[in-house]
Amino acid sequence: MSVLSGKKILLGVTAGIAAYKSTYIIRLFIKAGAEVKVIMTEAAKEFVTPLTLSTLSKNPVVSSFTKDDDNALWNNHVELGLWADLFVIAPATANTLSKMASGESDNLLLATYLSAKCPVYFAPAMDLDMYKHPSTKETFHKLQEFGNIMIPSESGELASGLEGQGRLAEPENIVSFIEQDILNKLPLKEETVLITAGPTYEAIDPVRFIGNHSTGLMGIELAKCAANLGATVHLILGPSSLKVEHSLIQVHNVFSAQEMFEKVQEFYYSSDIAIASAAVADYRPKTVASQKLKKSDEDLSITLERTTDILKWMGKHKENQILVGFALETENEEENAKRKLVKKNLDFIVLNSLNDKGAGFKGKTNKVSLINHKFEVKAFELKNKAEVAQDIFNEINIIKNG
Repeated sequence: MSVLSGKKILLGVTAGIAAYKSTYIIRLFIKAGAEVKVIMTEAAKEFVTPLTLSTLSKNPVVSSFTKDDDNALWNNHVELGLWADLFVIAPATANTLSKMASGESDNLLLATYLSAKCPVYFAPAMDLDMYKHPSTKETFHKLQEFGNIMIPSESGELASGLEGQGRLAEPENIVSFIEQDILNKLPLKEETVLITAGPTYEAIDPVRFIGNHSTGLMGIELAKCAANLGATVHLILGPSSLKVEHSLIQVHNVFSAQEMFEKVQEFYYSSDIAIASAAVADYRPKTVASQKLKKSDEDLSITLERTTDILKWMGKHKENQILVGFALETENEEENAKRKLVKKNLDFIVLNSLNDKGAGFKGKTNKVSLINHKFEVKAFELKNKAEVAQDIFNEINIIKNG
């Protein structure tokens, strides 16, 4: 999965011969999982049609302050600027770049640029002499001083027939540049995160098992959040019907508590952050029948033995890892969570209660409190599990930054 997946990208197209490449840029953004809207200058319509760009982006293309020549309706440049997670201007002509640097606002694209709160990337496209001109170099410098990010032009044959720099970067290189720039700025770049998730199933016989209602969704959302923050993630996932695909997430499927423990041992020491969100069975049958147990008129007794306390082991063998545990309680919630926090040597614990509607297993939401080693409690309202995952990593970042 690309780091652009789920991003809202506003593509600005200006009046240069390279405008035809915007069609390929749109397709690559969408292939990466982004949502794309296009804003173009009026003059850019001479090089590529709004119909083409709207068809590819699956969104209307805007180019003027009013909608369909109806002066009663307007295209809200502020709204467009706030909508976008990224604003990419490609191709960016010398004319548009100069106006951006001087703060001119004589078209919708420029007004939107001045309203944007998101990162702005610009990819210059112009002839060699224009590219080398001192005023153009000054424009590049000023725009980067403003915090804009320049995607350098490439060298090659230009529209004038000259050879040299000024050619719009190839669409694949533009998308790759943006992806790498985002990754380089992510807070967990070059860090490794270990997450346990889902239930464990403890076999009674080849057919039956002891298990619980965990789906693994909370752990999966934690893994996705960590990966989107730049981390390499080892997700040790018990039996679950849910799937996760992300280039930075390695899924290790396990069945039993013992299998989960063995995988934790394999990856724990090389991890910077470990989160134990799995609902691990506390007990397992002492003896597993080799054949299916037959039903009879007599009661059946199964002798259970303790499984390894994975989280306790992690706390005992903690070196420099940030270690986070979960506590699902039904009574004396906070007291029990604080006791577990100390006993398992955690940096903080995530407490949720089955008494809270919408929390716990099976659902898409959770209601948690975070308790740190000072017994400070941060209570949150009911949220979807993706938002809960973000709250947990916000707390981890607080610990990381001291």
